[in-house]
Amino acid sequence: MSAAPLHPSYARMANDPYSTLDVARGASEAEIKSAYRKLAKQLHPDANKNNPKASERFSDVTRAYDLLSDKGKRAQFDRGEIDADGNPAMPYGFGGGGGPQGGFRGDPRAGGFGGAGGDFSDVFSDLFGGRGGQPFGGQRSAPPKGGNIAYRLAISFIDAATRAPQRITLSDGATIDLKMPAGVEGGTQMRLGGKGQAGPGGTGDAIVTIDIKDHPHFIRDGANIRLDLAISLKEAVLGAKVKVPTVDGPVMLSVPPGATSGRVMRLKGKGWSIKGDGRGDQYVRLMIDLPADDTALQAFAQGWDDPHDPRAGLYD
Repeated sequence: MSAAPLHPSYARMANDPYSTLDVARGASEAEIKSAYRKLAKQLHPDANKNNPKASERFSDVTRAYDLLSDKGKRAQFDRGEIDADGNPAMPYGFGGGGGPQGGFRGDPRAGGFGGAGGDFSDVFSDLFGGRGGQPFGGQRSAPPKGGNIAYRLAISFIDAATRAPQRITLSDGATIDLKMPAGVEGGTQMRLGGKGQAGPGGTGDAIVTIDIKDHPHFIRDGANIRLDLAISLKEAVLGAKVKVPTVDGPVMLSVPPGATSGRVMRLKGKGWSIKGDGRGDQYVRLMIDLPADDTALQAFAQGWDDPHDPRAGLYD
């Protein structure tokens, strides 16, 4: 299958993470995350196997998101303190010129002091971790790591609720079994250190975003799970023990005599995992299911005089 053409706006703009993600400089965290997800989905190597430039663009997008999603780094970038790779930016006044007065000796990546001559190794030592102040964290910046690689992992409702291990295959063919975190939600991201792209400063990470599938019967309500359970008229009138599905497997529930539709019963500890420890509960709403065209039931109802008014007080 050939790769889909990429929009021109996704061109490589490594010096400006905002342009790379196609967002305004004042974009909110939600807008940045939305833009990243859209681009990551389009540029992911798995979807662009016949487009070698997609991997490079995907790496740029991921690197831009890593910077802008970190409040501290984003603020440093906006103030001009670091560049798009997270390295210290060249201080004002630095810059090489022609001749002996404009150049400098020492680390060529550090920049030069314009208007002064001689050996500037002491100046750079002060700036990058030697004597005096340490404006850049006390050390020279390390070479940049390789880009992160984004993955999406769709799991079932029951597996998410019970935190069942999930196997994911990485781009290099390796497989890893992931244990779901407590309280996992759709959109939860898991970071796998050193499972991204190789780079001069080390290997990037794999970022796995979790998608949780809907269930035909269970509904999540925070840490709890809700379920509508059909019971017969006989079970409701006389009471009964009925089998109830849970994410851990079926259990027996005691329906009390005279149960009405809408009554809610609790199964403790059968809900969703909670961050920290424990599980929520499962709430079972009883729903009386009457058979259609049951002549015996119709005859019983016709001969039954019920003095109880189920709507008493409704119109007061």
